[in-house]
Amino acid sequence: MNEGEPRYLTGFGNSHQSEAVPGALPRGQNSPQRAPLGLYAEQISGTAFTQPRHVNRRTWVYRITPSARHSAYHRIPNGHLRSAPFTETEPTPNRLRWNPQPGADNPTDFVDGLYTIGGNGNALTHTGIAVHTYRANRSMTRRYLVDADGELLIVPQAGRLHLFTELGRLHVAPGQIALIPRGIRFRVDLPDPAAAGYVCENYGAAFTLPERGPIGANGLADERHFQAPAAAYEDPAEVAAPVQLVQKFGGNLWASEFDHSPLDVVAWHGNYAPYRYNLADFTTLGTISHDHPDPSIFTVLTSPSDTPGLANADFVIFPPRWLVAEHTFRPPWFHRNIMSEYMGLIHGVYDAKAEGFLPGGASLHNSFTSHGPDAETYAKASTVPLAPQKVDNTLAFMFETRWPITLTRHALDAPHRQGDYDAAWDGLAPRFSPDADADPDAG
Repeated sequence: MNEGEPRYLTGFGNSHQSEAVPGALPRGQNSPQRAPLGLYAEQISGTAFTQPRHVNRRTWVYRITPSARHSAYHRIPNGHLRSAPFTETEPTPNRLRWNPQPGADNPTDFVDGLYTIGGNGNALTHTGIAVHTYRANRSMTRRYLVDADGELLIVPQAGRLHLFTELGRLHVAPGQIALIPRGIRFRVDLPDPAAAGYVCENYGAAFTLPERGPIGANGLADERHFQAPAAAYEDPAEVAAPVQLVQKFGGNLWASEFDHSPLDVVAWHGNYAPYRYNLADFTTLGTISHDHPDPSIFTVLTSPSDTPGLANADFVIFPPRWLVAEHTFRPPWFHRNIMSEYMGLIHGVYDAKAEGFLPGGASLHNSFTSHGPDAETYAKASTVPLAPQKVDNTLAFMFETRWPITLTRHALDAPHRQGDYDAAWDGLAPRFSPDADADPDAG
């Protein structure tokens, strides 16, 4: 298989077709009596057969060996990976923040480097999410991963990832994201010495693009900027068997030995596919008069729930942008939110936290937990002249979810969790004075 830059197919949710060898796709039907080129036809269903057409997701693949040919799975250690329901600790209303997690000392691939922060819902009933980080310093060699519990939204923070999936290859770097659908097999190669980042494991409805409402037909993330992989397969002659397929199923890790590569799809067609997206393509919107808009205008992807307008999970970014609002406190306001917010920083400085929130770090503000700018940020933002300002050199993101996130024990007790996070607001002393100007911005 060519190791150069992959080819991509554009469009979010599109029905694509792709073949790595001409003639590998059957014409006019999905499952002929004999598939072309001696391949085996197989359907991967990401939704129930009878779900409405606009949400139905399935892909037909034409592979060298049926995926059913493998030995029994057996349990393997979960390491620091955990799944919902989360019961190791009690849900906490406390504000929490972590420094970047230290890198691995031993050789660690993507699977072994997964470290669960916490989550909500239940993996078995396909509700809620889990939040993970990853730290890896070696490629997955003769090893593959498939998640039957949820889709994986991967947010690189340091180091590039080469994702080899059943349907083709995706190259992603910090500033880009990748999504691997539930049940799609893949492995992760590291072109750099080490890699780190964040993962949202979505147990619920698949991530989709949010409705734009009164925004209209344009803005936010555009369908044409999402890229699915063109067909590419691992040559059986180049894969030394046996190989291991690790499956996350029912909250645990299982493994089976294969005598062939699970990535042997020569051609495929359908709309159930992995994809990548460059966050720099997001069209950021904001006020051009006064007041700070809700962060929902920064939503890239959303996983809807059974309640309209209430997300199982939102993926929200805070990218470079212009601030021009008049008579307005421009950073995010002091806030208590029914939704729970896990935030990470890919690079730069987050505009609501002057210190302590580091690239590769994270914070968690659970449902109705008070949060907002720290004392230093408030002091500066409430007195600075309000000229047009470019917020640059920053890229933060948020996994926002409808239920509280319950932590794993190792995340709650982690030595890199900041024990003094509450002190960020200590400098916010009372300033009320009945004799003060009622509207200091008036006139």
